[in-house]
Amino acid sequence: MKEKSSDNKVPRADVLLIRGGRVVDPAHKRDGVMDVLMENGKIARVGKNLAVSPAVETVDARGLVVIPGLVDMHVHLREPGNEDAETIESGTRSAAAGGITGVAAMPNTNPPPDNVSGIRFLLRKAAEEGAVRVWPVGTITHNRAGKALSEIGAMSQAGCVALSDDGSAVADSQVLRRAMEYARLFHLTVIEHAEDKALFSDGVMNDGPLATRLGYRGIPRQAEYVVVARDIALAELTGARLHLAHLSTRESVDLVRQAKRRGLAVTAEVTPHHFTLTEEAVVRYGTNAKINPPLRTKDDREALWEGLADGTIDAIASDHAPHIRSAKEQEFAAAPFGIVGLETLLPLTVTQLIDKKILSWPEAVRKMCWNPARILNVPAGHLGAGAPADVTLVDPRKSRKVMSFSSRSDNSPFLGWALRGFARMVFVGGRRVFGTVA
Repeated sequence: MKEKSSDNKVPRADVLLIRGGRVVDPAHKRDGVMDVLMENGKIARVGKNLAVSPAVETVDARGLVVIPGLVDMHVHLREPGNEDAETIESGTRSAAAGGITGVAAMPNTNPPPDNVSGIRFLLRKAAEEGAVRVWPVGTITHNRAGKALSEIGAMSQAGCVALSDDGSAVADSQVLRRAMEYARLFHLTVIEHAEDKALFSDGVMNDGPLATRLGYRGIPRQAEYVVVARDIALAELTGARLHLAHLSTRESVDLVRQAKRRGLAVTAEVTPHHFTLTEEAVVRYGTNAKINPPLRTKDDREALWEGLADGTIDAIASDHAPHIRSAKEQEFAAAPFGIVGLETLLPLTVTQLIDKKILSWPEAVRKMCWNPARILNVPAGHLGAGAPADVTLVDPRKSRKVMSFSSRSDNSPFLGWALRGFARMVFVGGRRVFGTVA
């Protein structure tokens, strides 16, 4: 895997030992009480009762779960263009607080990164100000307009790790076909926001009886899965790697399951808010439950659980979408879509999936760490010797309420929720970026 990331500048200990935690590293089939030795920013050894000099700094991880740093493959850092809601500095600090050591920065910024200078700007700012690694996702088309292709080859050489017109599907199938052909040449994954906007006008929540009762225009489930079906067909035609973002419907999950059975290079992600909430949350949380794709039905949520459990859904991603408070305080139809999610990704996964036996710890870590890294082709997500020392220590038992965020924004329905599985300490390249030495 190629190294395409920002590099944190916080001083690190040359040698540090994490002692006696439950190490969960699915890439190397590890799940047991072990030690992790980090040297010069790399993983040196993982094993039981490692012998080191008494002078080596040691972190007591007894009672904690030690995992590779999370790779969040769907994050909106808002810079450039909307720095009042988030910046690279604040967003990556929020990621570190959430146990995340690397983020894929989605390209719906102003201007979007549709050329080499946009990719270089993001990498430079992340290197200067980022608390965690940042991998740029470049646009599929110029200005995300769905017409002329972006500088795909040049962006790949500059450090782009994937392509997406995030927030919009590429409506023209021929344009997307050509983009997939180029993406295959440069070994890039195409990430699609599957939504046919021609199927609805001004929709704001899931289409159905609840939307009718509340007087809101609906977004039909068909708007998602007709694009999922089309994109899978184009992936079959071109041989490209296709990743479907934030699935929300049973039909979409079924289509991905069928594509995998046929051996196609199709992967998919789900967000914690979609596997936790349903459309009923709109009644309780108002605009902080206004999300795109919208929260769906209980049956759809159950389908997401099934897809996670059987491996149809490969990754868990936050779709972190910060907005200033005044934007979310508008009436429902006028408010923007999206919620913050970096600091609740891990504890919601622990509380809603692991604690409820939908996923085991190794299965959940695979979907938060190793699988996203493989989809993006970045050197992360595992604790093998020589890998970057990106490590997260998790407290699996202590419950606490979500009261605030390190993000510049706090648009979340999960404020006040009691959750378990928060990050206790986080290292990026052997540097401690969150938590205190125990």
